[in-house]
Amino acid sequence: MFAPTTAALKEWAIVCNALADGRQIVLIRKGGIEEIKAGFQVTHRDFWLFPTFVHENTADLIPPVHGEFARLRAAPPPAGALAVQLYATVTEAVKVTELDRLRALEGAHILSWDAVAARFQYRNRPGVHVLTLRVHRLPRPVVLEVKPWYDGCVSWVELDQAVDPRGATPVLSDPEFTRREADIRAILGATAAA
Repeated sequence: MFAPTTAALKEWAIVCNALADGRQIVLIRKGGIEEIKAGFQVTHRDFWLFPTFVHENTADLIPPVHGEFARLRAAPPPAGALAVQLYATVTEAVKVTELDRLRALEGAHILSWDAVAARFQYRNRPGVHVLTLRVHRLPRPVVLEVKPWYDGCVSWVELDQAVDPRGATPVLSDPEFTRREADIRAILGATAAA
């Protein structure tokens, strides 16, 4: 089922924490500065989550995670090291072009409404992609050396070596994930991958 891959999606470290413990199963994506022309694309269906601290700030998060965010910022990973531990599979990808539809997702993610609205309107190009992810966690992170090509405001990077996800276990049970995935699908009216 799982195969080693070099594909990695950059995501805020605090959001990775919420995915790691099952608090959320969705990502709301617009794309990095270097992706503005084409916008965000679901380039890979199976990938590693690449935790990043770039552009993270307290105002973009719901108040209940502010303390966790402060602790995370106070203990950053060692310079030059990237720890990958979360393997994700996109089970649904929906392009949302109506901001009001995103209101119904409040409580299903840790972003503040202002952050969601700002992403939606970014660069005066309304819309975001909502990804539903089935996340698996390795028992221990695989630590890689940070490479220069990992820098930049892009969503996707190719790791310098493939990381094997065998041994990773789901962060949510099958019944719990299925229930929550159905809830997200009902909210968004999802019927097909974007």
